[in-house]
Amino acid sequence: MDIWTSILYLLIGAVVGGIIAFFLTKRYFEKQIKENPPITEKMVRAMFMQMGRKPSEAQIRAIMKSMGQ
Repeated sequence: MDIWTSILYLLIGAVVGGIIAFFLTKRYFEKQIKENPPITEKMVRAMFMQMGRKPSEAQIRAIMKSMGQ
C-alpha cells in the first residue's frame, strides 16, 4: 500500500503544481501585455511613413481590424 500512496501524493502534487503554475503564468503574461501593449495605430502610421507612404484612416483601421484590435 505504501507505493500507491506515494504515487497518489505524486499525482496530487503534480496537479496542484500545474494549477499554480498556470495561474502565475497567466498573471505574468497579462502584466507584460499591459506594460508593453501590442501594436497601436500610432505605430502603424510610423511604419507607413518609414515606407514613404501616407496612410489613410481606412487603411489604418483595416490593419488594426486584421490584427484583432
